[in-house]
Amino acid sequence: MSAAGTESDEADGSPSGRRGPLTPFAPVLTGLTALVCLLGWLQKRPCASANFDFIKTTTNACYTDIYPLYYVRGLSDGKIPYFDSFAGTDIHYVEYPVLAGALMQLVAWLVQPFGVDARGMAFYNVTALLLAVLAVVAVLATAYVAGRRSLRVGLMVALSPALLLTAYINWDLLAVALTALALAAWSARRPALAGALLGLAIAAKFYPLLFLGPLVLLCVRAGQWRAMGRMLAGAAAAWLLVNLPVMIFAWEGWQEFYTFSRGRGVDWGSIFFFLQEHGLEKPASDTDLLNLLGTGTFLVLAAGIAVLALAAPRRPRLPQLMFLVLVAFMLPNKVWSPQFVLWLLPLAVLARPRLPAFVAWQLGEIIYFFGIWWFLLSVSAQTAGADLSGTLSAVLSFDAPEGGIDQGVYHLALLARFLTVLALAALVVWDILRPSGDAVRSDGADDPAGGVLDEAADVVSLGRWRGRRRTSVPVAS
Repeated sequence: MSAAGTESDEADGSPSGRRGPLTPFAPVLTGLTALVCLLGWLQKRPCASANFDFIKTTTNACYTDIYPLYYVRGLSDGKIPYFDSFAGTDIHYVEYPVLAGALMQLVAWLVQPFGVDARGMAFYNVTALLLAVLAVVAVLATAYVAGRRSLRVGLMVALSPALLLTAYINWDLLAVALTALALAAWSARRPALAGALLGLAIAAKFYPLLFLGPLVLLCVRAGQWRAMGRMLAGAAAAWLLVNLPVMIFAWEGWQEFYTFSRGRGVDWGSIFFFLQEHGLEKPASDTDLLNLLGTGTFLVLAAGIAVLALAAPRRPRLPQLMFLVLVAFMLPNKVWSPQFVLWLLPLAVLARPRLPAFVAWQLGEIIYFFGIWWFLLSVSAQTAGADLSGTLSAVLSFDAPEGGIDQGVYHLALLARFLTVLALAALVVWDILRPSGDAVRSDGADDPAGGVLDEAADVVSLGRWRGRRRTSVPVAS
């Protein structure tokens, strides 16, 4: 290979020169993502026009945390997250990691010029605009990571029903975008920057912490010790840079996220909610046992993923392991909110960019999305004894069942999401065990998202260790 060819490959971010150009697709992906985000904003309009009244939000399936928390968490009264407490709830401070709280505070400052009566809706709309920008960032970063399949992968994320329906429920897109940028930096062979971005993502939401595991495991298998160290150092430095000031000056407020998470009970979307209605009632009433079961199950699954990472016949691709460890965390978790689908979305497409299973999973998420709101509608109807009939947003053209759905139907919706995610994870495991069937590797690529891992030779492998043991056994004469 000529020197010019080598320089071109290195600039491409892959030693095999397999990264496709993103620039021609960026305007298309940006426009389509913006359109989907606009439709997502319109889907929330029936609720916005009613100031996000809870009955309206469940009837029309257009709930958001953003508007009510502006008032409930004291932002409307000028309270600063983590530094100022508020009354009237068992939560005393903002219960999100500090970067999410910083975004909330930033928007609260931006809407100060609005009149008092208009600030709540302005807070929601400005937040929605910023989240839409973050969605565009996440799509473009994910498309960049996909290499040759950048357009296909970008379109799958940008046009997903999950993005349309859940983008504005909470502030999750901040962590999603930062994680996508971290993966893009890693794929471009900039491990310190990747670590710093991942550290910021962890400061916005807890779940990106899980991705340190796959990165470490794959670096160990490939012997990429220097890149691993730089990544870990960058993550620790960025996380501390954001968290340390709040930890020093507002320790109780900083602790709220961890205290709240530890003491939280079974959420509507958790598999434990289903199991408690089918004979497993004790964890629902014993938070310590619930935490033990959820954490213990995750650790067992994570150990299995670690063995898979080190023993697979070919080193797994980074997005495959990241997706699996996130699924292992979510399936036995006591909390699984509707917008958590955004966590999985970029990784699922990168791990397995095939449409049939992806479409089946998205259908499961759609079923659950409407199931949770219409089940809560029935709970509200039973509580209030009111006539709660209504229609869903004209954007989606569905009718909410009068009074919502019963618990049995909701359990089917919960299982639809749970089982489709589980099936998608099983297919990813199958691709790892049978790499010749991996859609990404079928054309000769290794790991476009892998950065220094792409095309790297194995240094530590359980498979190689087993092979050495077999060859060392003496043969009887």
